[in-house]
Amino acid sequence: MTPLSHIRNFSIVAHIDHGKSTLADRLIQETNTVAERDMKAQMLDNMDIERERGITIKAQTVRINYTALNGEEYILNLIDTPGHVDFAYEVSRSMRAVEGSLLVVDSTQGVEAQTLANVYHAIDADHEIVPVLNKIDLPATDCDRVAEQIEDVIGIDASDAIRVSAKTGEGIIETLEAVVHKLPAPTGTLDAPLKAMLVDSWYDSYLGVIVLVRIMDGQLKKGERIKMLSNGSTHHVDRIGVFRPEMTEIDALGPGELGFLTASIKQVRDTSVGDTITHEKKGCTEALPGFKPSQPVVFCGLFPVDAAQFEDLRDSIEKLALNDASFSYEMETSAALGFGFRCGFLGLLHLEVIRDRIEREYDIDLITTAPSVIYDIHMRDGTVEQLHNPADMPDLTFVDHIEEPRIKATILVPDDYLGDVLKLCQDRRGIQEDLTYAGSRAMVVYDLPLNEVVFDFYDRLKSVTKGYASFDYQMIGYREDSLVKMSILVNDEPVDALSTMVHRDRAEMRGRAMVEKLKDLIPRHMFKIPIQAAIGGKVIARETLSAMRKDVTAKCYGGDASRKRKLLDKQKAGKKKMRQFGKVDIPQEAFISALKMDN
Repeated sequence: MTPLSHIRNFSIVAHIDHGKSTLADRLIQETNTVAERDMKAQMLDNMDIERERGITIKAQTVRINYTALNGEEYILNLIDTPGHVDFAYEVSRSMRAVEGSLLVVDSTQGVEAQTLANVYHAIDADHEIVPVLNKIDLPATDCDRVAEQIEDVIGIDASDAIRVSAKTGEGIIETLEAVVHKLPAPTGTLDAPLKAMLVDSWYDSYLGVIVLVRIMDGQLKKGERIKMLSNGSTHHVDRIGVFRPEMTEIDALGPGELGFLTASIKQVRDTSVGDTITHEKKGCTEALPGFKPSQPVVFCGLFPVDAAQFEDLRDSIEKLALNDASFSYEMETSAALGFGFRCGFLGLLHLEVIRDRIEREYDIDLITTAPSVIYDIHMRDGTVEQLHNPADMPDLTFVDHIEEPRIKATILVPDDYLGDVLKLCQDRRGIQEDLTYAGSRAMVVYDLPLNEVVFDFYDRLKSVTKGYASFDYQMIGYREDSLVKMSILVNDEPVDALSTMVHRDRAEMRGRAMVEKLKDLIPRHMFKIPIQAAIGGKVIARETLSAMRKDVTAKCYGGDASRKRKLLDKQKAGKKKMRQFGKVDIPQEAFISALKMDN
């Protein structure tokens, strides 16, 4: 057993693209954890989509053996965490499994919004934090300014921050030495009853569920029977091991160590993240303080373009849900789109990633409906209902008021673009709470409705600031507002897939934009089609799609005008009858384009 004083558990936290995964690559390479011939960029990102987008989605762990300059052997357990706001849940739980963090900041860009969010996760978990300034090989690097910024904005002493280039490998030895000498060793007792924290779990088609654990006290050996404290289920441990990044089996895990176990568990649902694992007999009785379960924030419908693929879609969603505990789904039907699923996500990037994985890994073409958030509907009789889909809105006569989710958004932006950002937030019904400066950059804090952020806020923010702004948010609760359901009627028939919740003041503008868009998207029929946006029984916007018509008067040469009139009136009556019985075909592309809200 390695003595506790020679174990270090740490994570790497940073904003998106500040070089976490590249730094992890260099640490693995420097310590010869992986043979040179097996090294590849983003070693720990093993999903195709992670490599393509250059982002980390799942937190990954690796065990590194390091001989320090003083000749002593250390075991370092590293967790590489995601930087994106949608996966902050992964970050917060990885933090509980380790004692220290390397805070990576890009020495050309400085502190960004997500840097702050991730550091606060680390501070909440009582971490020792070592600042690392990355990308010192770039000409635009300015370490002194960024170190000062870290001290001003975060309040961590950065005077002796390690200067690193994860690309060239400069400063990597200093980073490893800092991990060994500045970060605390884990605590734990070998003789105490087993107490292990379940950090993560995912499904493997050969081994069943693989569980990532951090041993707090006691020892876990192969062949023992373990018990999950949250649901009391017991399992027999088949194998125990560590990641060097590939799985390597060992006989036992002691206190302070991170590793994995498999115990023929069939479903990921049987293992709740943050649970405490102990021995079936003579186990500990007190559970570790777990994590809050992740709450889905954004909901949207996923429907197959080809209705025959519904069963394939069901299989693919069930398989994805095995590996992603934060993704929830239930079946739903829609008159326009047929059978599909209503799914819950942590944010828009999470939604995109799941959608891409279904289309890619299972080869299913999908239609996604407009993303919406959960509203609290307060009824007159005092009950509260949750509304996931605007199409299910109850009758307004029974509704007292509607509350919508609000977020606290932190935006860091260069001074030149501040006006545009403030205007964007005001346009989205934001309430300004704070405006401070960190060097030449402004830090704006806004209280915003999540509904306005879900559609395209991030894209708009990036475009008005030429990509320089960084954005982070957290949920702060619900607040009452004047919200209404806007329905779209095509030929007097409501189209449930296009109904959305909007603010009363914005309804007319949104409605007009939507019907103008649909007028261009729906092909012309033999009869004229009214396209309307309505709130309840009141139509707020209308466009009419004119009919294709045959020239019935073509054969009339000369003669009396009443002859032509008679033919035209006959045609008119036929069109009127046709409109009563005619069915309007709305093509799939029209749905997809109409749901993409522009400005």
